[in-house]
Amino acid sequence: MEAWIAPGAAKFVAAKTLKVLSVRSDAKGAAQTGSFLIAIGVTTTTIIMIPASAILALVPVLLIHGVLLNCLYAGQHEMSHWTAFRTRRLNDVFGHLFGLVTLNPFLTDRWMHFAHHRATQDPRRDPELMGIKAYSRASYLMDLIGIDFWRRRVGAIIATAAGRGLESAWWLGPRERRLVIWEARAHVAIWGVIAVASVAYGSADAVLFWIGPLFATKGLHQLQNTGEHTGMPQTPDVFVNTRTLKGPAPLRWLMWNMSYHTAHHAYPATPFHALPRLHAEIARNLPHPIPTLSYIAAQKAIFESLRK
Repeated sequence: MEAWIAPGAAKFVAAKTLKVLSVRSDAKGAAQTGSFLIAIGVTTTTIIMIPASAILALVPVLLIHGVLLNCLYAGQHEMSHWTAFRTRRLNDVFGHLFGLVTLNPFLTDRWMHFAHHRATQDPRRDPELMGIKAYSRASYLMDLIGIDFWRRRVGAIIATAAGRGLESAWWLGPRERRLVIWEARAHVAIWGVIAVASVAYGSADAVLFWIGPLFATKGLHQLQNTGEHTGMPQTPDVFVNTRTLKGPAPLRWLMWNMSYHTAHHAYPATPFHALPRLHAEIARNLPHPIPTLSYIAAQKAIFESLRK
């Protein structure tokens, strides 16, 4: 996957330019990862310092904290491609750590995500579409705010830990299948240890600092997740089936530049920090505009398509 280019994409960016844009950097990866961890450290410290009785001051910090936790998945996604850092082991170590925090087992997500890249918007082979019923406006809203998302996510991990639900996972060979089962079991075991320790010590810290904020704020990260492909044509053309999302600089930081999603899908070996330049290069050479909407406009378009 790391050297893969979407079919038909090679002609829009010169090989020499792509080679320059595909250079990875431990320093840039460390700066982005470090800034996230510092921000989470700040919100964690602030939550500790604010008295529980000061609810009006505590809630906004908890919401920011939850958004940061959820957006660690954007970093995990980058690490799945081995593009956050130049050193591959750093991608794997932080990818597993972020996957544990976001309830997203790292190897499971990596292999599923590679399949998504190779079969984007193919309802028979894209893991993001397989087995998912067509949205109604109500069911889409439940997914957007995170309720259905977390139900599917937690349920899938538990089912995988029991060795179930992998029958249609065409992207897994026998070795990968064994690994994702043991990975799911490790995650469930860690949840169990945390739950037992919380009860034993009478502590709600796991809920206050982790699960509560994580579950409550999924909606903002879902603006990215759902905005990337929902409502887009079911065609193999990456410059038609993938939406680029416009947003302010803080949001692009939160999403590790995944707002430039068309560029990422066309050239997935390009690291996050080079995606703005890659996007500009594609826009100069593509014979039609890159499908682009703001985060809010994308949701309006999706709801309108569901109404129709």
